[in-house]
Amino acid sequence: MSTQTEETVDDYKAFNTDEVDTFQPTRKVTLKTFRFNAETDYLPYYKHYEMEVGKDELILDLLNRIKWEHDGSFSYRRSCRHGICGACAIKVNGKATLACKQNALELIDLFGEELVIEPSSKKRAIKDMIIDKADFWAKHAAVKPYVVADVVARPEHETKQSIAEFNNFLDSDLCIQCGACHYSCPALEVNDAFLGPAALNAAYRFTVDTRDEAGDERLAITAQMGSGVWDCVKCFECAEACPKDINPIEKIGKLHNLQFVRGVAESNVATRHAEGFLRGMKKTGYLDEADIVTYSEGYLGMYKHLGTAMRMMKVGKIHWHSGIPFINSIPKIKNLDEVQKLIEIAQTHKL
Repeated sequence: MSTQTEETVDDYKAFNTDEVDTFQPTRKVTLKTFRFNAETDYLPYYKHYEMEVGKDELILDLLNRIKWEHDGSFSYRRSCRHGICGACAIKVNGKATLACKQNALELIDLFGEELVIEPSSKKRAIKDMIIDKADFWAKHAAVKPYVVADVVARPEHETKQSIAEFNNFLDSDLCIQCGACHYSCPALEVNDAFLGPAALNAAYRFTVDTRDEAGDERLAITAQMGSGVWDCVKCFECAEACPKDINPIEKIGKLHNLQFVRGVAESNVATRHAEGFLRGMKKTGYLDEADIVTYSEGYLGMYKHLGTAMRMMKVGKIHWHSGIPFINSIPKIKNLDEVQKLIEIAQTHKL
């Protein structure tokens, strides 16, 4: 009886060993890793590290192995290892990544057996993966990311919110300030004044908070030309980059609307450009690109776009008479009156 039991146990161990070997493969990977020390290096460079990667290893595990097994001078930020502090945000093959959350084999399957490990912003690198986030925090602070309210020193009751009022935050209050969206934003790459998606997400979160009294002031900050919501290029890179699946572009769009709803929006090129879309839909049911330019910038302002207009004419996007008054260059859609009625019903505010 004992012999049979021992054989059964041995068979069980053998079976489970085979199972573990089957479901825990390793893959050989080369980590092409950005190295730079602002105190000693004139230019950054890349070093290669080779290692076997298991199925349960995260990108943070690979960073740890570089430091512990290859080069103790390798530097990076890490803290909670639970995906809630945002300290370990980096880029892998150009993809914004929270190192403690991202499985390494998933990226190997996506990019191949060479992973390029870089900081979130190479131009702000201090040492290896560590960057100077001063610009991120300054822009975050600029939108007043806190509730502004005149509260008595000794309140007699709590400030209540309904479930609907709370749900109006959407997912904006889930942001962990990792900077992944901020340093993936192409608008910020060419315009250092732009507040960026993380700051604008925070602006939305506190503007719609029913306990806050600085909503209009915050909207005025986000309405500024050159730095506010109108300089967002609607590329959706921020939504792709966010490790918490927040959608900053959605909040930016809502800030656009709130500026009109609360009467904060001013008549300028950006707001008239937004109105121009609706104007064309009312007239013909189609997007009238030439009319948008003339409506938002005027006939004198349109001359700076002549080069673009010529290229659009060559491919048939517009015609020589597009944008000229009294010439209907775009046909009207069928049932235009129904579209106009829908716009009239849905439109709650005007510039």
